[in-house]
Amino acid sequence: MPSLRSIKLPAFVKNKFFIASVAFVIWLAFLDKTNLMYQYQFQSEVNKLENQKEFFIKEIRQTREEQQELLSSPEKLEKFAREKYYMKKDNEDLFIVAPAPQQ
Repeated sequence: MPSLRSIKLPAFVKNKFFIASVAFVIWLAFLDKTNLMYQYQFQSEVNKLENQKEFFIKEIRQTREEQQELLSSPEKLEKFAREKYYMKKDNEDLFIVAPAPQQ
């Protein structure tokens, strides 16, 4: 079995700057507070939040369109209030038929 002294290493591997650079890269990649694993988690969280942002922007746009539609005519507003919030006129009776509970 060859001893460590008999193994020939390239000169750049013995260079102190190379050794310091490798140690620095290992420190940043695995040992630092913001290592590669945390960076990956942070990036996945950013991507998830960006997707949520797009979803909510779409929802806001749709809600504003519905708001404009409802405010454009009193008939549409009355229909929305009756269907969504079960509102009624004073001289009306309102019967709500609910589906049977599932077991």
